[in-house]
Amino acid sequence: MLWLHYLIAVLRVRIDRARNAPSRGASAVEWVIITAIIAGVALGLATLIKNLVAGKEGEITSNFGGGGGGLNEQ
Repeated sequence: MLWLHYLIAVLRVRIDRARNAPSRGASAVEWVIITAIIAGVALGLATLIKNLVAGKEGEITSNFGGGGGGLNEQ
């Protein structure tokens, strides 16, 4: 979750820059919107990948009977 804190910090810096730079306001606002869209897409993809990996993990675990011992088990 460290990446999420980093993302929030980057967005806060961009928003602060947009508010404090009146001569570049339109450009800064556009960058904030673009960054927010990219962040949303990245978050969605991360969630999708996490769910796919968790599903495969469950499938692998069930195929092995929930874990197991060594070679001597029957």
